[in-house]
Amino acid sequence: MGNNTIKIAVVGPESTGKSTIASALAQHFNTLWVPEYSRFYCENLNRAYTLQDELNMFYGQLALEKAVSSINKDPLLFCDTTILTVKIWSDELFGHTPPEVLNRIKTLHYDFYILLKNDLPWQDDPLRDFKGRGDYFMEVWRKELQALNAQFAEVGGTTSRLAKAIAAVEQFLEKSSNTIII
Repeated sequence: MGNNTIKIAVVGPESTGKSTIASALAQHFNTLWVPEYSRFYCENLNRAYTLQDELNMFYGQLALEKAVSSINKDPLLFCDTTILTVKIWSDELFGHTPPEVLNRIKTLHYDFYILLKNDLPWQDDPLRDFKGRGDYFMEVWRKELQALNAQFAEVGGTTSRLAKAIAAVEQFLEKSSNTIII
């Protein structure tokens, strides 16, 4: 991935459509997207998460993003979540985040974030743990993004979610000082 690549992360509470939106945005903009590594990692995990699992997911997400970035030839890359998720979950489940995660968050840059609102009906999934706590995690995400001084747009809606996400990305790209041709 070249230095001119614009990275856009799709983040938010569980069951807000992050994977669906990240994939659809990549398709709409004819580029690649980085899936959420923890889905692969946790698929066959038949025990409670440990802090070591969170670290494994942290390193896995970084490696997956690097791998997809290395083959991406487009000026735009979408990421279904970021390592910031590891911080949020580690803080929630274990009361702290490992230093290597905190240090990397400070240096890993995303140009723009789509923060998906907690306004979709909950979809049961064996990899989801916080049913009924979406509003709480929405506020956590806001605070984390604000702490990074991140540029982000909150996107919601049940039927117009993708259209709003596309519009937010287009608006960001128009304001961006980078020249992008898609």
